Amino acid sequence: MTEFPVSRRDFMRQAALAGAAVPMAAEPALAEATRAAAPPSSDSDIAWLDGAPPASHEGQSWGAPWPRGTVPARAAFRATASDGKPVPLQSWTTAWWPDGSVKWTAHAIPAREALAPGLSIQPGKPAAPAQPVTVTETADSIQVSTGDVRWQIGKRGAAILQSATNSGREALRDVRLVATAQDGPDGDDGSAGALTRYTAEITGATIEQRGPVRAVVRVEGKHRGNGREWLPFSLRLYFHAGSAAVRIVHSFVFDGDPDKDFIRGLGLTGSVPMQDRLHDRHIRFAGEDGGLWGEAVRPLTGLSRDPGKAFREAQLAGQPTPAFADMAPGVRNLIERIAAWGDFTLSQPNSDGFSIAKRTKPGHGWIDVDTARRAPGLGYVGSVSGGAAFGMKDFWQRCPVRLDIRDAATDLAGFTIWYHSPDAPAMDLRFYHDGLGMNDHVAENEGLDITYEDYEKGWGTAHGIARTTEFTLWALPATPSRARLVEMAQEVSRQPRLICTPARLHAAGVFGLWSLVDRSTPKRKILEGQQDAVLDFYRDEIDRRRWYGFWNYGDVMHSYDFGRHVWRYDIGGYGWDNSELSTDLWLWYAYLRSGRADVFRMAEAMTRHTGEVDVYHIGPYRGFGTRHGVQHWGDSSKQPRVSNAAYRRIYYYMTADERCGDLMRALNDSEYTLQRVEIGRKVDARASRKGPPGANSGVRADSKLPEGQVFVQFGSTWGALISAWYTEWERTRDAKWRNRIVAGMRSIAAMPQGWFVGGAPMDLKTGAFISPGTQVSMSVLNGVFGVFEMHAELLELIDEPKYRECWLDYCAFFNAPKDQLQAKTGQPARGQGLRTAHSRFTAYAAAHRKDPALAKRAWSEFWEADDEGYDGFARETVRRIAGPDVLKPIDEMTGVRTNGTAQWSLAAIHNLALIGDVLG
Repeated sequence: MTEFPVSRRDFMRQAALAGAAVPMAAEPALAEATRAAAPPSSDSDIAWLDGAPPASHEGQSWGAPWPRGTVPARAAFRATASDGKPVPLQSWTTAWWPDGSVKWTAHAIPAREALAPGLSIQPGKPAAPAQPVTVTETADSIQVSTGDVRWQIGKRGAAILQSATNSGREALRDVRLVATAQDGPDGDDGSAGALTRYTAEITGATIEQRGPVRAVVRVEGKHRGNGREWLPFSLRLYFHAGSAAVRIVHSFVFDGDPDKDFIRGLGLTGSVPMQDRLHDRHIRFAGEDGGLWGEAVRPLTGLSRDPGKAFREAQLAGQPTPAFADMAPGVRNLIERIAAWGDFTLSQPNSDGFSIAKRTKPGHGWIDVDTARRAPGLGYVGSVSGGAAFGMKDFWQRCPVRLDIRDAATDLAGFTIWYHSPDAPAMDLRFYHDGLGMNDHVAENEGLDITYEDYEKGWGTAHGIARTTEFTLWALPATPSRARLVEMAQEVSRQPRLICTPARLHAAGVFGLWSLVDRSTPKRKILEGQQDAVLDFYRDEIDRRRWYGFWNYGDVMHSYDFGRHVWRYDIGGYGWDNSELSTDLWLWYAYLRSGRADVFRMAEAMTRHTGEVDVYHIGPYRGFGTRHGVQHWGDSSKQPRVSNAAYRRIYYYMTADERCGDLMRALNDSEYTLQRVEIGRKVDARASRKGPPGANSGVRADSKLPEGQVFVQFGSTWGALISAWYTEWERTRDAKWRNRIVAGMRSIAAMPQGWFVGGAPMDLKTGAFISPGTQVSMSVLNGVFGVFEMHAELLELIDEPKYRECWLDYCAFFNAPKDQLQAKTGQPARGQGLRTAHSRFTAYAAAHRKDPALAKRAWSEFWEADDEGYDGFARETVRRIAGPDVLKPIDEMTGVRTNGTAQWSLAAIHNLALIGDVLG
């Protein structure tokens, strides 16, 4: 056992330093008191994610937190650079504290501002941009001007961007969304179903922000073709003052039939008016590691005759060549005999290689040009008089993808960003097996016992899942230099991002209980080293195992198969992780503590994936997510624990990402889906069987409840619901959402067994629970899907003393010795487990009740949990990844499970914040 030689006086002194005060309304809350007083802003509060400023950027938006009570609701804000120069700023509030003061703001600055460290934000009057963004609207279009560039957005029809001009010259036009799909899968012989082409049609356009620094326009619609309307989309166009670019965040929902609809291609396409002679027209594709492939439509180098040095150098640089009459006659007189290349394609079919090919025009053969490994996803088509650049974020990671340029030798060239390449195999979203004879709940539970997969016929559907993709388009007055195009490629593939530093976030008292990285003592050094090691391991596994692809990128695998030396990608519930046991939260809290850019990008990709692909956005399961499995949508367990707003809110507040805000808001009424989806429907059939904790572990059936009531588990279900309600309450100040949370709290506190009953019927109208009686029904899964993190925040904001004591009892006794738990509840102790994960519950009770014995017990639970089940997997994972006996090569890894690792990490993070002073 780990010894903690600490007297009660010492503990009280340490607890005071840690701010372990019970959060009554009249005294500081625990998480706030753990943070040293700090001014709202300083020169180091806002920094570039990657440390050094980028070479350039096209405008920035980010979120900033403010300590409770420090900023009034109507405050304005100003920005100052490190040299004292005012930086133009646009600000808006994204959350409020309960007292009405500002909790979170979002801010935007123009392109190419703050290119030196040291930006600071303070309340005050903002500076205006030299060329403010202006927005006007007509019946058919919306016009946005960012300075020299003017964009025209369609409100109906197919063209999302009708045109864009730079300095009065049209640089691009007719930007549309396109798709192709076939009515059958690809055959083994290369055959395919009948192909239909679709073009998106706009159903509405809304101006969400009008400047002066940033404008945002939201466009919605559906894809239409051959008499059909499907694949609904929503996108936002972001414009910043001084920028020649528009950033597009595009989302679509798959509303087809997976057995009949096989998507082939998904693209964003547009046209570029071409001027100038063919030898003054240019094509560019960005390559890996700062490389750039660039040629002219009609090359002047490599010929048998020399056009002249000035012509060759100008063409290679993308600059205007001298007057045509000055070209060497031997070339000028034969220039029509030099082939003009009109069509170009960069194809990235997988994460390990891309190729470039070109042809003169349709009807003629393609010529292979070059190959390399990973393309950053940027192309350019235009002339010395202007053109368009186009790019896609996470290009090679989201393979198969493609960039096309067509008709560059004509008056109107075209470009397409294929965010699913049409020359790749068609998407096959069908369920992966035939049911294996599982035709009732008894057989389905047998399947759960052997493969950990919760199968049920018809439930493993992709109908209703979504995907979000980010594009950037530039309307340019000339062909950019090669160096500038490389910068633009970097801006697309590794977006420059201003963000608040961990110290600023911590000082503001947001996101509950966490602390900054601290290696000041031997055990802290061990823990921090282990945290780094497991993060590094998963970061590297993503690349080693090639966890990339259209639907897969952002997720990680659940469990490792030490027999085959692969992750269990094909074994039921051991496949994709799908946020199991809060992997998202682990990554986000790891970022909050460390400020590591690589961890931020891992968490960002996971948030984009899990909030879109693993969640249903339409249909009978709307608002619920899918449990871990071989396919992201395959498991029949559909629950709010996966769609959980707790997994999205950190990213939303730090980045002001509107799409993420949409996803959380869509969950506000997801409790009503419980009327269609009975989570505990298989429990009775499983009661006589014994197996691993499953999809419905600890969940009661609710088929006999009165209308208007649904059965809700306190942790895995209610914990997810309150994360959405809490977020909506602080985003809108609408007390309706707080009242639903309070109704649940009060009704749980009124139950004789409180949290130990595990779950109860809930009244959909009020959010209050109806007591199920005194039967204790504990579940290991009730505490590991964000409910702890939400309580750490909510109990600082809502003063419900009886509920607080009810929650503290649960925290203190869940991991208690069985005799103590039985004495507390009066019933045999059952349902305990995940002791390492629940050590943070013990720590929470220790800090709030100022109990050094509980603090000692919490660290013992963390360090010395039994080696069975999830705790064993977590300890083995950390030992093998971070211990002195780390095994190499990676194929010798054994016993690795992501969900246990996530909970071990979260327990370490929260324990350090709560009782770190007694760790030693």
